[in-house]
Amino acid sequence: MKTKRNFLSIFMALLLFSCFENKEKTFENSEDIPVNREMIAELTSPPNVPTPVGRRKAKKLIVKMEILEKEGEITDGVRYVYWTFGGTVPGSFIRTRVGDEVEFHLQNHPDNKLPHNIDLHAVTGPGGGAESSFVAPGHEKVFSFKTLNPGLYVYHCATAPVGMHIANGMYGLILVEPEGGLPLVDKEYYIMQGDFYTKGANGERGLQPFDMQKAVDENADYVVFNGKVGALTGDNAITAKVGETVRLFVGNGGPGLVSSFHVIGEIFDKVHIEGGEKINENVQTTLIPAGGAAIVEFRVDVPGTFILVDHSIFRAFNKGALGMLKVEGEENKKIYSGEIRDDIYLPEGPGIQEMPTTDEIVESEIPAKSFEEQMKFGKQAYMQTCFACHQAEGQGVPNAFPPLAKSDYLNADVNRAIDIVLHGKSGEITVNGQKYNSVMTKQMLSPDEIANVLTYVYNSWGNSKQVITKDMVEKVKNKK
Repeated sequence: MKTKRNFLSIFMALLLFSCFENKEKTFENSEDIPVNREMIAELTSPPNVPTPVGRRKAKKLIVKMEILEKEGEITDGVRYVYWTFGGTVPGSFIRTRVGDEVEFHLQNHPDNKLPHNIDLHAVTGPGGGAESSFVAPGHEKVFSFKTLNPGLYVYHCATAPVGMHIANGMYGLILVEPEGGLPLVDKEYYIMQGDFYTKGANGERGLQPFDMQKAVDENADYVVFNGKVGALTGDNAITAKVGETVRLFVGNGGPGLVSSFHVIGEIFDKVHIEGGEKINENVQTTLIPAGGAAIVEFRVDVPGTFILVDHSIFRAFNKGALGMLKVEGEENKKIYSGEIRDDIYLPEGPGIQEMPTTDEIVESEIPAKSFEEQMKFGKQAYMQTCFACHQAEGQGVPNAFPPLAKSDYLNADVNRAIDIVLHGKSGEITVNGQKYNSVMTKQMLSPDEIANVLTYVYNSWGNSKQVITKDMVEKVKNKK
């Protein structure tokens, strides 16, 4: 009887051990990891990412990706023909794990004009798959590969001329998670920088073709996140709540420029350097080469709008490499107090500011043809020129820059407003009962652009709904 009880105890212990120790065997070489069944890959458009792999076993992963050549808007009024993986720039996000056997179906839509292929930096094999995937319009190519190395990798088209295909938007990211998956966080987002080269100058409206010479010279007209100016601002901003952890999968499609990725007002707790396994901590700005990637992680401790930029800063505020992370929640005055006091500081005396005097202003090629176009183009000019000081909703910066929303100063005199945009202003003014003593520099805008931006301001945020014309601007300009 005692022997029987001992046998039963051993049996139960083995049963419990098998239940709680149901872990996948760790293999010395990734290529030896066996696949367990088959699944269709979840692909997502930016800034979204697929579900984390967690502790799932290696699978035969079926990836179906369609190439689409499609016209889109790179910024308000500026059209561009993008070449895309999955219909977006960047292309669809692919999420795998070490040991997956990926069966890749590359489909070139029959309406496309050109052949394409794909080079995945996660692939060990000739051309990263490019040699096996060259596909004409109306055809599909299928090839497979084993994911051997964990990390975040770029993929792109490698059809000649390679630079042109990448410059037109043919790039994306593929994540290979380690066995057991990445540690869980509250929010994950997909962001990819790219530089674009157009025949027209930045902001020149209409359908803009690709400019090969500018691309060769690396003289980009636009440097943007996720394919267009404003892709991650306003209603398109990514979001989080105070106390949440955020992971950004950040890539750089290039084709020419290196990215200095930075989030204004945050410090990266962890950076997976160049998308690999090595982790750096407490990083302010991380360098991402063209054709490279990084994973950045941080916890948001205070509410507010945090600005994502390429810290080659003219690219952010003048060419489009700017996004927003909007964080909601309770304030924490111990971490960030906000403004405590506003004192006067004039070490060199008053009146030392001088306005720029250059008259080199580029005229807009295509004037607005309607009120709706004035509002659209005016908003574009506002976000590029006025946003930093006067904020997205015209609220201004307390004690520094006056509000434009419901502004008694603005609404009292249209010609004065035109004159300030044309020639700048310094000295004390009173707006809505509050005194401001700052500097408004002369804005390098054409008369058309000034008419558009002021029409946008006057018809937003509770203002007087004035419509400003080019003739009105010219009349004020010629008085000087």
